[in-house]
Amino acid sequence: MQVYIVGGAVRDQLLGRPFTDKDFVVVGATPEQMLQAGFIQVGSDFPVFLHPITKAEYALARTERKSGKGYKGFEVYAAPDVTLKEDLQRRDLTINAMAIEVQGLMDDTPINGEVIDYYGGIQDIENKVLRHVSDAFSEDPLRVLRIARFFGRFYNTDHRFSIAKETKALITNINQSHELQHLTAERVWQETSRALRQSAPQAYIECLLQLGSLTQIMPSLAQALSSSQSNKDRVFQGYKQPLH
Repeated sequence: MQVYIVGGAVRDQLLGRPFTDKDFVVVGATPEQMLQAGFIQVGSDFPVFLHPITKAEYALARTERKSGKGYKGFEVYAAPDVTLKEDLQRRDLTINAMAIEVQGLMDDTPINGEVIDYYGGIQDIENKVLRHVSDAFSEDPLRVLRIARFFGRFYNTDHRFSIAKETKALITNINQSHELQHLTAERVWQETSRALRQSAPQAYIECLLQLGSLTQIMPSLAQALSSSQSNKDRVFQGYKQPLH
């Protein structure tokens, strides 16, 4: 069994940004082993467990395959033979698909601090690029909102990111597939409310507008913002950063 810190904590460590939450992936374990170690299972669609003391989330390594429309249209496979590389491949962006191995379930001290980076996340951080990990990005339309949220999150920082051309091409395909219309209002609001609490909420909205996705997610707002250039200039006064 191997345990890894993954996702945002690794990304923010490389960016020199503070973080409090840590998410973990466990490779080579079964749900029974997690329960025997005192963890509490909370995931119904796939095995996610809460640490008995810290309450941090520990997920068994898993793969996903698109099998239908919408958020629930996935087949999840979580088993001891799923590798870390396979688990990280299903993640949205390269900057979120890195890991650091720790001592074990009850000790999250890094073994040596080495960042495991199969998909070029370190390079994309250096180049300040938001890039999808694989074509599986297009299987979950919520990722369009997530990439806009990350664009806005770093907008007022020294790490202002642009969106890779190939990632924008995938988003165009998502727009054309109308998968965004299968997102529930609750999921849209969850991402949007988080984005609006950031230092540059206007960047989130403008990003979705430039990507051509706002018309499907918030059509009334998109129509209002597109009605005249003067209206957009007034709402987004001072916003000049292109998506590249």
